[in-house]
Amino acid sequence: MLYVRILGSLPEMAVDEVRAMLELGGGRITGRDYLLLRIEADEKAFPFLDRLGLSHEYGRLLIEADSVEELLQKAREVDWPIRGTFKVDTETMANCRHRTLDLPRKLGAVIHSMGFPVNLSKPDTVVRVHCGERLHAGVMLRFFDPADFENRKAHRRPFFRPISLHPRISRAMVNLTKARRELLDPMMGAGGILIEAALLGLKVYGVDIRPEMVEGAERNLRHYGVKDYELRLGDATELKELFGRSFEAVATDPPYGTSATLAGRRRNELYREVLRSIHDVLKPEGRVAIAFPADFRAMEEAGEVDLKPIARYYQRVHKSLERYFYVFER
Repeated sequence: MLYVRILGSLPEMAVDEVRAMLELGGGRITGRDYLLLRIEADEKAFPFLDRLGLSHEYGRLLIEADSVEELLQKAREVDWPIRGTFKVDTETMANCRHRTLDLPRKLGAVIHSMGFPVNLSKPDTVVRVHCGERLHAGVMLRFFDPADFENRKAHRRPFFRPISLHPRISRAMVNLTKARRELLDPMMGAGGILIEAALLGLKVYGVDIRPEMVEGAERNLRHYGVKDYELRLGDATELKELFGRSFEAVATDPPYGTSATLAGRRRNELYREVLRSIHDVLKPEGRVAIAFPADFRAMEEAGEVDLKPIARYYQRVHKSLERYFYVFER
């Protein structure tokens, strides 16, 4: 059994991202305690769980208990998969209903009594206890360091544009398409989505109607060591003519407003034409993850071009921008 602790900012999007990766790697979500997901999967799922963007960590889930006493009793019966030294950390979620102040010391003493050495500063193994409605104890396998994502935020790239998705969200959009080999961003801007997709090992294809964006996106991709990419100057409403081929996955964050970013076209008309164009180059059962302002009737417009809605997720960015992230399937 495994666990994944997701971020709290877009929780339903995070859950579906985990589910999408388990559909690729084998496994399923069998339970949830606020931000902690119980996962039934084996090691074949690890490379796909390693792709996650909207999660804090994942690991092996060894104990679930309804009290501290029950957890400590079960801990004495567990064959702990600890290599080298260890320490115990607790993570108190918003729905925690247990007193965990002394739990690291008490659980650490139980595990130490089995012969495992303690190192509180640089442990080889972290034993993690999550407190929610229940107590969940396990061994952390992967921590998604926020600094890695921060280093890829818009202001850290050589070609900077202030309006850009957070890299975690970009990565989640890629994962929600369930892409295995390739991904197209037909309105790539500075290339944030392409960067995340490429770092997951996908070949990336990008399009933008502005020459400076094509040049800037290439600078950004090279900055992060990406070599397998193909960028084109062109119109997102003419993808079939531009490529003459189909793609397994598409992810994009279209511009939301100014005449410059919309190339002089009316916003809603542009969005409709982009959806039609994406449909024309998407393989059967291929998926697109796309963001739109909340006032755009994306579900209806996607239906008009035979894109089936899979999910949508609401986000309030600031007082003048509310948006939805959508997943559609051909």
